[in-house]
Amino acid sequence: MAEILYTGEDGTVSFGDYTLREKTKVEDFPFGGDLLKVKTYEDITRFERNGLFVYESVPGTTVTGFKETADAMEFTVSGKGAVSITLGLQDDTLYEITEDGKEAGAVKTGLGGKLSLSIDLSDGRKAVVAVKKA
Repeated sequence: MAEILYTGEDGTVSFGDYTLREKTKVEDFPFGGDLLKVKTYEDITRFERNGLFVYESVPGTTVTGFKETADAMEFTVSGKGAVSITLGLQDDTLYEITEDGKEAGAVKTGLGGKLSLSIDLSDGRKAVVAVKKA
């Protein structure tokens, strides 16, 4: 089985595996003073930091090169078909979204700080997603 949560030498995190048929999880993975958790399989991928929601996709995805700052989040995502992704960001904040370097619009988060987007990952396509404060 491939690793479902690992770190890169560049300070990024990679997680998830949309090819798994059964739920698999890793908990209390230490990274940069935080504890990470991932739960993944073909139907869903969920990623948390210190018990707080960061990322979720339906159906499941594989995320590589995930990095986050106070104002931005960037990652490469792969999966099968149309994927709905929800990100945990700051409450009541406007974010600009780019997909593969092209503007994909701006979205304002509500009180829960959640931002949702849809991406077509048909035919083995990977997408580079960047979300930053406007």
